[in-house]
Amino acid sequence: MTATCNAARWILAAALALSLAAPPAARAADPAAPETGTGRAAPAPFSARSEMAVAAHPLAARAGADILARGGGAVDAAIAAQAVLNLVEPQSSGIGGGGFLLYYEAATGALTAWDGRETAPARARADLFLKPDGSAPGYIEALVGGRSVGAPGLLRMLERVHSAHGRLPWSALFAAAIELAEEGFPVGPRLHALAGRVPTLGVFPETAAYFLDADGAPKAVGTVLRNPAFAGTLRLIAEGGADAFYEGPIADDIVAAVRGAARNPGLLALPDLASYAAKQRAPVCLVYRGYRICGMGPPSSGGVATLQILGLLAGAPLPPAGSVEAVHVVSEAMRLAYADRDRYIADPDFAAVPVYGMLDPAYLARRAARIDVRRAGGRREPGAPPGSAAAPPAAPPGAEPPSTTHMSVVDSGGNAVAMTSSVEFAFGSALMARGFLLNNQLTDFAFLPERGGAPVANRAAPGKRPRSSMAPTAVFDPAGRLALVLGSPGGSRIICYVATALIAMIDWGFDPQSAAAAPHWCNRNGATELEAETPLAALAPALEALGHETAIRDMNSGLHIIAAEHARGGLVLRAGIDPRREGAAAGR
Repeated sequence: MTATCNAARWILAAALALSLAAPPAARAADPAAPETGTGRAAPAPFSARSEMAVAAHPLAARAGADILARGGGAVDAAIAAQAVLNLVEPQSSGIGGGGFLLYYEAATGALTAWDGRETAPARARADLFLKPDGSAPGYIEALVGGRSVGAPGLLRMLERVHSAHGRLPWSALFAAAIELAEEGFPVGPRLHALAGRVPTLGVFPETAAYFLDADGAPKAVGTVLRNPAFAGTLRLIAEGGADAFYEGPIADDIVAAVRGAARNPGLLALPDLASYAAKQRAPVCLVYRGYRICGMGPPSSGGVATLQILGLLAGAPLPPAGSVEAVHVVSEAMRLAYADRDRYIADPDFAAVPVYGMLDPAYLARRAARIDVRRAGGRREPGAPPGSAAAPPAAPPGAEPPSTTHMSVVDSGGNAVAMTSSVEFAFGSALMARGFLLNNQLTDFAFLPERGGAPVANRAAPGKRPRSSMAPTAVFDPAGRLALVLGSPGGSRIICYVATALIAMIDWGFDPQSAAAAPHWCNRNGATELEAETPLAALAPALEALGHETAIRDMNSGLHIIAAEHARGGLVLRAGIDPRREGAAAGR
């Protein structure tokens, strides 16, 4: 089949899928969370018996499934799907950003965790974002332009994981994305809505010309968007590996874009890219109701905080799903976990992070005793887990918007990938280089580097990785078999989304699709947030009677779940696809 015919097939499939999933009119924009409010569209249940990819766009899921059908493994499929996401969901992730990945190898039972988080330039200092008068800028003011761009880590991480676990040649994994970039893909409702909402897209001419019409309006749904520059970038990467990105013409253009930005020129230099190293980290795990649940450790707070929430609840059965009592007690556990998260989690290469103390059963039992099932506890102070004496003081929580994506993959050998990746804000820093957007992840550092006269844990430093909430997660059943692969975007609410999805499936028996679609609530050690236009919103008066401050808001997750059901008739893989975005599952 010719390239043009192939492209036509991809475009038709995408147009059909996105027309069926077109969201209703968006709610009023939340400037601190620009990916909220593009509606809900219920996906059809999807299951498979051999292999599956679940991603945030139909074309990405299809690219991953096609690689699996050709004999590729879970890592190969994830790379192919991510390359397509960079093109069709550019507001959320891409090679100009970073991510975290869990890989489960069925033959050995080994679970490995990979850190592709961005790093601060060598010239970055703790006062990276401070104004001349010593005050902190506003978030939007700080993110636009080059100052917020860290050395991207995604490609180097993917290359390392592929070297260890890939089946197909690296060069074969970018064909679908290259074809779509050259021949074009239809702008979907979500990309259109966000391009019209985010104020930074008009700042830089190259970015504005790609996403907006001449009058500044977002390109219409169905417009075929072509990106030959990105196709050329991917060809170089396919042929030359990640080195073609971190050195040579691509690196030159990244640095030129960052340092020459008309707004907030940055500090990134060629040695910052050439020296970038993805790292293998130890996963963090905890047993909950007989299931071993594993996630990503620091510099992400997602794994530790999610496990803390579950560990705090493990001592007693939960009240029924959807009840005031359930929302109350889980919210109280969330308060305690977020208090510890904000106090202790930072880049472990720069700060003493008491991971094992934070997950110590005795410590969690002491913290859980503070939960009153009859009354909200208000704002919580962090605890003192074993090993915390050397930890520096906490930074105030940052904005950490939800412009992120998650994919889950299981291949025919039972191997699995859970990967969450991001460019931070919607469309990142709004700077483009060679057809892709550059991240603004450095705004995940604390803007104010001191608190009470002492340096905070998550302050900027040369080569340091900012704290994240990304929480790719793998779950193993009491027999030790892979049971769930999941994760979500959502900024600092990722922790709540993943924790409550796990509770829904493990405690309340939800199937993965029901868990992905279930109404959200979250308490980040403040107000108890309830998802708007869901039954939970009606619980606000009862929660307030228990002492909660409540806030009803859009809560735009992007949960993508694969449940592996081991039955007498063989393995069945079932998808959970978040109806709040444009996700899809594909497989066989």
